[in-house]
This record gives sequence, C-alpha cells and structure tokens, in this order.
Amino acid sequence: MPRLTLSRKIFLALAALLIVLLLSFAGLSIVALQRGLGSYVAEIEIRRMDWLSQLLLKHYAANGDWKKLQGNDDAWQRLQMGRLAAVLDGASNADERKLPPWYENRGPGANGNGPEGNPENGSRPPPPAPSPQLELLPRRFPPPPPLGFFPDPREAADSIFQRLGVVDAHGAHVVGAKVDPENAARLPIRHGRSVVGYLVLAPMQGLESEADRAFLARQSGVIALTGLCGLAFALMLSWLLARRWFRPIDELTQAAQHVARGRLSTRVAVHGSDELALLGKTFNDMAQRLDTVEASRRAWLADAAHELRTPLAAMRAEIEALQDGVRSFDERTALRLHRQVIRLGQLVDDLRSSMREPQNDLLATTVFPLSLLKEALDHTRDRFAARGITVDRSAIDRVSARAQPMIDGDAHRLHQVFMNLLENTLAYTDAGGRLRIGATVDGAWTGNSLTLQFDDSAPGVAEAELPRLFDRLFRGESSRSRELGGSGLGLSICRAAIEAHGGTIDAQASELGGLRVTITLPLSRSASP
Repeated sequence: MPRLTLSRKIFLALAALLIVLLLSFAGLSIVALQRGLGSYVAEIEIRRMDWLSQLLLKHYAANGDWKKLQGNDDAWQRLQMGRLAAVLDGASNADERKLPPWYENRGPGANGNGPEGNPENGSRPPPPAPSPQLELLPRRFPPPPPLGFFPDPREAADSIFQRLGVVDAHGAHVVGAKVDPENAARLPIRHGRSVVGYLVLAPMQGLESEADRAFLARQSGVIALTGLCGLAFALMLSWLLARRWFRPIDELTQAAQHVARGRLSTRVAVHGSDELALLGKTFNDMAQRLDTVEASRRAWLADAAHELRTPLAAMRAEIEALQDGVRSFDERTALRLHRQVIRLGQLVDDLRSSMREPQNDLLATTVFPLSLLKEALDHTRDRFAARGITVDRSAIDRVSARAQPMIDGDAHRLHQVFMNLLENTLAYTDAGGRLRIGATVDGAWTGNSLTLQFDDSAPGVAEAELPRLFDRLFRGESSRSRELGGSGLGLSICRAAIEAHGGTIDAQASELGGLRVTITLPLSRSASP
C-alpha cells in the first residue's frame, strides 16, 4: 500500500471538498431548474396574453371600474373568447361583428373576401381559428372553442385558464383563478399612465408533458457534464498545487536525511518569501552552523591532540635518553620532566575549563569583583615591573572609593578570568608598554552593571582575527611561539566564566595600539543604588 504522504492527504482532502461542492452545485442547480422552469414558462405565457389585457382594459374603460367583472365568470369567459363571443351572439353592431384580429388575418378567404367568406354570395364564415398568440403556447393550452361545440378544455386540470386571473391595482382578486401574487407572473393593465390591474398567471406546479421532461433532461445533462468537466479540472489543479506547495517540504525532508547521515554541506533551494521559504532559509542557516561547529570540533580535536603531543614528546625524549644512557638521571633531568608534567596537567585543566557550560558548577556567592581584580594586580605587580609595563589602575581606585560593587558569582573563576587577562597582556605586550584598566558602574535606572576595560599597548591583533580570539586553542599570528603564546585557551576560559555569570566579554582594537577587552557583569540587586 503506498505511503500516505502529507501532499496526498492534502490532495485527497481538496478532492473530497471539491466533489462535495460540485455535487451540491449540480444538485441545487437541477432543483432550481425544476422549480424555476414553471415561473419562466409562466412569464412567457403571460407576455403572449397581451390581447386579453387589451380586452380587459377596454372593459375597464367602458365601466370605469372592475365591479361589473367582479366574480362574473360568464363575463370572464366571454373576455377569454375575445370578439368571437360577439360574433357567436349575432351582435348587430358592425364593430362587434368583426372577428378578432388573429381570426381575420388567417389567409385567403379568412377576411370575408374569399369564396367561402363572402357574405354577398350567402356563404357562411368558416369556423373560427385559434388565436396565433395562443398557438405559440404549448399544445396543451389551446384557445377555448365556442361553447357547445366540444367539451370546454378550460375545465381540464392542466389548462392555462385554470391558472389565469385578474387582480386590481392593490392586488385584490377580481375574477378568474385565485393565485399568489408573489409567485405569479403579472402583466400590468394600464389606463393612461396608471396601472388599474394585473393579469396574473400562476406557474405550473408539475412538469408532465414529454417536452417538459425532455427539456429538463437535456439541461440536467448539461449541468452534470459541466460539473464533471469542472471536477476533472479541479482535481488536476489540486494535484499540481499539492505537488508545488509540498515540494519544498519533500526537499527539506531529503536534506534533513542527508544532514543526519553527516553530509553537513547539504542545502535546499529557497524560492519566494512565504513560510516555506522562511523554513528553507532557517534550515540552511542551521546546516551552516552545524557545518561550522563540526569543522570547529575537528579543528579543536586536532589542535588539542597537537598541544598534548608536545609535552608528551618532550617527556618521551627525556625518558628515551635516560634509557639509552645518553643522559644520567640527575636533578636537572628531574626538573625538566617535572616541568613537562606540570605543563601537561595545566593544559588538561585548561581544556576542562574551556569546555564548561554557562552556569555549570558555578558556586554563586556574594563577590566583590574589584577586590579580586586588585588582588590579581598585586599578584602580578612584580612581573609587570620586570617587563617595564606601566599599569594604570586609577579608575578602579575611584570606583572603590565611592562604593564596592557586588555580584552573585564564583570568586575563584572570576579571579581566574582576571589572571588570564593579565597573563595575556604580559605575554603579548612589548616591553616598556602600558596597561590601562577602566571601571564604570552603568544603568542605574535599568539594573546596574559593572563594566571593566583592559587596554594594552602594541602589538595589536589583526582585525580579521578579532572574532576568533575567544575560540579554543586559537592564537594569533604574532603569538605562534609557545614560549609566549601558551595553550591558546585563556580567552576561551574567560568567555565561559563571564557568560556563566550572565555577563558579556568582547575584544576590539585599543586606542593604545594593542587589544581592548571589555567585560560587563550584572551587579547584585542588593548592591543597586
């Protein structure tokens, strides 16, 4: 069984929705056609009854109102027969003996000039023909024949005359069928500029003729075919859209699998600016960071192995010299071996310190950082003096004279930070140089912080190397000699310790020509002014 992917689920959901919508549309269209066809036919039928509206208008004009026609079925039937009623009644008036227009224009002989209709030769007029207006109606709605000739078709249930009536201008019933004015087709009867009544025709309630059923079947077939074509097009469009929308997700899935197998150089193509594009950019950033971290890890392992190999190689050379008898084991040999062991132990301790996570094994107590810094300066005073490096600590004394800033932290690790920074200056600053230490308390309204700046003189650090100064085992080009450079872990240890205290540490070029290291530590709330 094929795997039901997210794109297939979306496609099936869209397909089901479209099928329901199109089936509903087709069904409602057919029902509306069935219900609306009667009203539509009624509108056509009522427009062909203009001749009857003219007779009703003539009746209204002759009587001045509808009272004479009110409930008078006989008069209503005579009006339905038009002027034919006057002919059958033998009316003496010449105008009344005239046949209806639809009868007089029947062709040769129908107007009384032919051999069959000439009154001078005594021929009888032919039987009245049905109205051309009514002939346009369906065959089941023939005009009413003269009374007594045939059964009156107006009595049939499907007769148009069973649905035909007259209402006055206010909608009150006058004569004929009582129909609902809201649903009936209406033909206004105008006297001058006023509407005096309406000829109303109720729509058919059922479609019983073959023609009606055939018409409805044809229209239903057209609707069904249109719905099927629309469904096919909608399904195809849904499939294309589902593939287009979820193709980036499939690419992300494959790329994530490649990254999981170790191919960290994998990237995905990003198109547009929507949420999927943002997801693709985020994935690429993550892969880039993983690639960088992995490269850094490999470089760190290589550097750590190289750093560990140096004291081990020196110890191995000393021991092999003793074994070969090249050297005798004396106090100087023991001192050299002890020095290499101390260096190896220090390197291991530095590696361990640099790998500490922020807030890990931090012994938080009340600490006075300026006192720790003074202690570190006192501890290295002689070494600075031996190298001729001047230390400017006046800013520390000014701040300490006003107040003693306090932080919640680990005194041992902060002392290690200050010692590493001072050792860094001793290792890299030229003899006769200068070290200036600044101290300020900032942010009295937003939570106080202590800022310390260590500025030393030349030589400086290349601008390209500044972002990497806090990387493990990194040493600038000017300090490759291990006699000066140390292990390259001092600043990395400083960063881990400062971040563990919630502070920040940054390096940039100093105005004295060397390096400026800026440390910011949050003060204890109890120490806030």
